[in-house]
Parts: sequence; structure tokens; C-alpha cells
Amino acid sequence: MAHPFLVKDIAFQAGVSTATVDRVLNDRAGVRPQTKARVKAAIRDLEKQQAGMEVQGRKYAIDVVMEAPERFTDAVRRAFENEATTFMPTNFRWRRYRAETMRAHEIAQLLDRIRLRGTDGIVLKAPDVPEVTAAVARLESARIAVVTLVTDLPHSARTAYAGADNRAAGETAAYLIGERFAHQAATVLVTISSNRFRGEEEREIGFRRILRARYPSIGIVEISEGYGKNEETGVLALEALMRHPEINAVYSIGGGNRAVLAAFRQLDRTCSIFIAHDLDQDNLELLRDGRVHFVLHHNLRTDARTAFRAITRRRAALPGSGSQRLSAIEVITPYNLPVA
Repeated sequence: MAHPFLVKDIAFQAGVSTATVDRVLNDRAGVRPQTKARVKAAIRDLEKQQAGMEVQGRKYAIDVVMEAPERFTDAVRRAFENEATTFMPTNFRWRRYRAETMRAHEIAQLLDRIRLRGTDGIVLKAPDVPEVTAAVARLESARIAVVTLVTDLPHSARTAYAGADNRAAGETAAYLIGERFAHQAATVLVTISSNRFRGEEEREIGFRRILRARYPSIGIVEISEGYGKNEETGVLALEALMRHPEINAVYSIGGGNRAVLAAFRQLDRTCSIFIAHDLDQDNLELLRDGRVHFVLHHNLRTDARTAFRAITRRRAALPGSGSQRLSAIEVITPYNLPVA
């Protein structure tokens, strides 16, 4: 496997030992397929980070830890790669750890391993649970910056939050649905990937508050713990639709939108308005096809900029996390899609 990188750099990027990298590069036995794939992905990441970075500047190594579906982690990766070019000659390289579902103790153990190994900072999308906040406190004690991404840990010692105002996003969804039905009776299926995520909880709180205050004739049926995965979310959506034949709208906080729409089709039911979050590839296609009506989107590059600034300031021992602003919420329709 030809490449210009040192074994130790590949090991750092992949989060494995140099011995493991050596076995993969020399095609020796005793390495799991997943580990081989991880090493190969690390080499590809190093190639991307090397491209266009001939100008030498300060280098930062960042660990990105996310519990999220692949469609979202891919969008985050693209945003961080694109935003990193605006910081040249400062160079960022990152190791990514992602899974669609992770147990709280697994996340805490991973954060502890990163802390003991060393890093310039961590970008974290994780549930707001005691095990995770305790691990963040240990990172803070080690003077390692932690930037929460999209979903916050407000009662933790994290350095900064990078994301949108989730409560305002939920309020925006309630307004769009409420005005669509013009004070008629309606019932909205609200999908949440997991009740453990503070950001999703904030969206739901904002959504319920506006409906209660301005559109009391609109009811809510909630499903959760589908983790944004199509199979699990589809089962939950189908059960909800069968129990509640009055459901005629969807506010998808947690994803799995293709499966939710499939459940409507299976029962030959109409969804009058469907609001989703994040302009990932799935939602982009559904919006263009008219199956999703609005996507509430915020620019992940703004989040990347917030994260980079917070981490570099912390490493420079500057007070605070620098200027920080929430990402603006955009209402995307088929007629104002961002230019690729």
C-alpha cells in the first residue's frame, strides 16, 4: 500500500497502535477487517489533509466523537474539511470516532482514552448523561478543550457549544405547521432519535410551546429511540400511524425520514406537511422530490469555525473561548436550495 506517511502518523490518525498499522501495511494476519478499513480510511484522510496544505503553519490534532447516523457524520466531515482551508496556514487534522448508537459508558471510556493519549481538542456530539459530563470534566481538568456539536451539554465543563438555537428551531417548525392548518384540527407525528440528546429535547420543547400558545387545535404523537435509523424508526412510525389514524403531519427531529414516509405509503395515508432537519443527502433528495416540504438547516461550517476558534484559543491559553455565535436557522424549500 504505497503512501508517503509515517507509520506513527497513520496510527495517530486511525487511533490504533503502530504495530497494528505495520501489520495492515504488510498484509499480515491477525487484524480484523474493521481495523484494516480504519487504517485505510486514515491514510485517505491524511491524503486529503495534505492536499493544498503545502504552506506550513501551526498544526492541531482534533478528535471528533459523534453518536449519529452516517448521513450526518458525512455532512460534518465535509463541513470541517471545507472550513479548515480558510484557516491556512494553520493546519487541522482529525481522527473521527462515530457510531449510530453508543452506550454512555463507551463514550466516557473513549473520551478517557483520548485524554490519556493526548489531543489538542475534542468535538463532541453525545447524549447529556452523567457518564459523559463526568468524562468532559476530566478533560477540562487536563486542560483539553471540548466543543459540543449540535447538541449541548450545558451543565458540563465543556469549553464551547457549536450549533444552532435548537429551541428556536422547534418554534419555527411549530409556526410552519400551525400556519399550514390555519387553526384547523391536525395531529403531528414528532420523531426523536433518542431522549438522551439535549438538542432534540430543546427542539421538542420549543415546538410544543408554540403549538400550545398559538395553535391549541393541533395535537402531537411522539415516537423516540429509533436513533435516526430507518429500520427502527420505520417500525415506530408504522405503529404510531396505526394507533392514530388522525396523524396527518410530521415534524422529524430525529431523522429516518425515508422510513417514516414509507409507513405513510404502506397505509395509504397522506402527510400534508413534513418538516425535517439538516440538508444531508437524503433530505436533499426528498425535498427535491416534494416528499419533504421544508428542511430546517444550519450551516455546519459555522459550527466548524466555532470549534476551531475555541480549540486554538484554548491551546494558546487565551481567556474564554473567543467570539461565539449560534448558527442561523434557515428554512429551505425546493426553491432556495444552496448552490453546490
